[in-house]
Amino acid sequence: MAAVLLGCGGGVGPSADAPTPAGTPPQRLCADLITHWAGVILDAADGTDAVGLDYQAMGLSGDQYEILRAVLDGARAVRRDEGAPAARAFGAREAVRRCAERYRSGTPTDGPWR
Repeated sequence: MAAVLLGCGGGVGPSADAPTPAGTPPQRLCADLITHWAGVILDAADGTDAVGLDYQAMGLSGDQYEILRAVLDGARAVRRDEGAPAARAFGAREAVRRCAERYRSGTPTDGPWR
């Protein structure tokens, strides 16, 4: 009985030979975060604090926050000229481009950062 309660017995579960799932690449995670927060901020009324959070509370690094600010600058110009849907599309494209550029040579734990 103790083996069952403690999970020490054999049984169902991943084997030691099971492959480890791949993680999300940092450039993709960056683009997803930037696209999300850019959309939230663009959807808020101008002049309001859309999220009431600092960049760390949004789950962003300092570099990612700089990317977000640049994406928002461009997306706001697109919104004025072409509307909200075009601004969101621009923001998503620009986030992918800028995040790919940011992570092209590695992250702080690999690549040339070592």
